Amino acid sequence: MFQQVLDPVAHSLAWSSLVAALPLLTLFVLLGAVRMRAWTASLVALAVALAVAIWAYGMPVGQAALAGTEGAAFGLFPILWIVINAIWVYTMTVETGHFDVLRRSFTRVSDDQRIQAIIIAFSFGALLEALAGFGTPVAVTSVMLIALGFRPLKAAVLALTANTAPVAFGAMATPILTLGKVTSQSSDTLGAMVGRQTPILALFVPLILVSIVDGRRGVRETWPAALGCGVAFSVAQYVTSNFVSVPLADVVASLVSAAAVVAIVRPRLRPERQAVVAGGAADELTPEFARRVARPDDPREVLRAYLPYAIIILVFVVCQITAVKNAVDKATQTVHWPGLHLVNAAGKPLSLQTFTLNYLTTPGTQMLVAGLLTMIILRISVRRALHAYRDTLVQLRWAILTVTLVLALAFVMNASGQTITLGTWMAGAGGFFAFLSPVLGWFGTAVTGSDTSSNSLFGALQVAAAGKAHLSPVLLAAANSSGGVLGKMVSPQNLAIAAAAVGLDGREGDIFRRVIIWSLVFLGGMCVLVLLQANAILDWMVP
Repeated sequence: MFQQVLDPVAHSLAWSSLVAALPLLTLFVLLGAVRMRAWTASLVALAVALAVAIWAYGMPVGQAALAGTEGAAFGLFPILWIVINAIWVYTMTVETGHFDVLRRSFTRVSDDQRIQAIIIAFSFGALLEALAGFGTPVAVTSVMLIALGFRPLKAAVLALTANTAPVAFGAMATPILTLGKVTSQSSDTLGAMVGRQTPILALFVPLILVSIVDGRRGVRETWPAALGCGVAFSVAQYVTSNFVSVPLADVVASLVSAAAVVAIVRPRLRPERQAVVAGGAADELTPEFARRVARPDDPREVLRAYLPYAIIILVFVVCQITAVKNAVDKATQTVHWPGLHLVNAAGKPLSLQTFTLNYLTTPGTQMLVAGLLTMIILRISVRRALHAYRDTLVQLRWAILTVTLVLALAFVMNASGQTITLGTWMAGAGGFFAFLSPVLGWFGTAVTGSDTSSNSLFGALQVAAAGKAHLSPVLLAAANSSGGVLGKMVSPQNLAIAAAAVGLDGREGDIFRRVIIWSLVFLGGMCVLVLLQANAILDWMVP
């Protein structure tokens, strides 16, 4: 049995927080400054977390090791189970040539890669986030961008940057529903509050994507489509989350934003256009690429190219039907992690030691079903599909190792009390905590790779801090989720998934350096917004 102590270092929260931050600081320095491979950096950071847990927090070696093994298992299921099956579906479409057909179809909507980045990384990525989440949008959209001619590094950066505004309502609003559960606040009210924060972020994301692709020129030339997409997404996300349905917020917003972009760009298309924006500069089409783009496709093959993604959407939508969801949820099994016995500082058992095996409700299994249906639609033999699955595992081997190590790190930090020490210290900032509230959510997601996990960790703490500082508990709880979405792009877990998807294993540090600036810029804006919403200037926005 291990009981957490929040101030083990000199009985000081400040000193204890400094020590507790060492594992994450180690990880980010090794990734961003030393440029170490992600799995190696994660292994070193895990060793630091174990050392801090054992020597600073007094956690027994066995309990610390067991917490790490539970985290590694969580990384394998459900996180990697989702990503592996998502990439498998993509690999099968590549094997059959239907991904090339899909690429040509997208170029006919617009051959401008700045527009393609908006439609695929932002709108389509938001739809995948709404239905699956957990790294699926990054894995799928990054490889789609590569197929359209983007450089691998830029494709990964675009996919990670785009995967921000939709995250709070991802996986049918699982982060919001979890936040409501741990804070005893209405999930509808929390969803409405988040729907008055992340839509403001969504206004700027498409413009940032265009800037990443083509700098200032890209913004100058394509701002109507980028701004139109952002406005459409923001309005739809706000209206749906506040007046229709919190779980459907991203589904509606993604479809509305995609329709807005198509409506804006189609009248501007010129058949004779012969330039695309690739890798950040306008390049003349090579004869070979132009021939592939111009090649006519049988309409039936175009339909079959889209069907795998239509199947994914259909499977996830069907599984959200209450009757179906209740039926498949019966296969869920909850177990206490063997040998792990933890209580918090108040002596209450931690939910962290409970491991849930949701065999059928996990998006990974639903993605597997979509893959099996894809085999039938694309007429892929069992042998060929198994070969594609093997190739997927080989492609993701280093990402699999990295994610298991990162989740082991996160669970050790959470179980020992390192994470809650940092949160409690920040919560002591009084009224200024309104500004720091999103930072706490950002930190939670950066560590765990999940806005849902961040809400589980810090949701109740945000409400408690709000009571002490005489701030709105709804506002600060929502700020945890809204700030958390901005930590997802720098989470080592998601960096590893992006790097593996685009074939850049070992270059997670390069990706990190290109996304950290946008993560911090967006986070600063969210902090200011929450501070204003906590005061008379914008307090009318709080439901």
